[in-house]
Amino acid sequence: MARGDEAARHAAPAAADMCDVFAYNAEKVARLQKGLDRAADLAPLFKALADETRLRVIVAMCQEEELCVCDVATLIGTSPATASHHLRLLRAMGVVACRRDGKMVYYRLVDPIVRRIVQEALALSNGAEGRESRAGHRR
Repeated sequence: MARGDEAARHAAPAAADMCDVFAYNAEKVARLQKGLDRAADLAPLFKALADETRLRVIVAMCQEEELCVCDVATLIGTSPATASHHLRLLRAMGVVACRRDGKMVYYRLVDPIVRRIVQEALALSNGAEGRESRAGHRR
């Protein structure tokens, strides 16, 4: 047996999720790299969506034009102070805006695209649940 054959026999098997060699398409990478700079603009939105409590607030706001802090607190099962904290974070991230009307403060989504993103994600989730439930019935 040749020395190279023995080394190959003892080498770890190739990972199914990795290329066996590293050789990238320089033209494609250069073209795509320009667009990746925009990812930084998306990070605050996805950071907001990554927290379950804030996501629940956003999902509720997708169903109503405006919600007051008291509505949000009741919906997410927290105190008004905690709801207000989450809403302040969302406002700082540029996801929601607020207005005061007398003693009440109302919040709304700033950009309708956020509503579309959440609705699409919910539709995807519902589609996945439907596929899982159909698969379970076949067993």
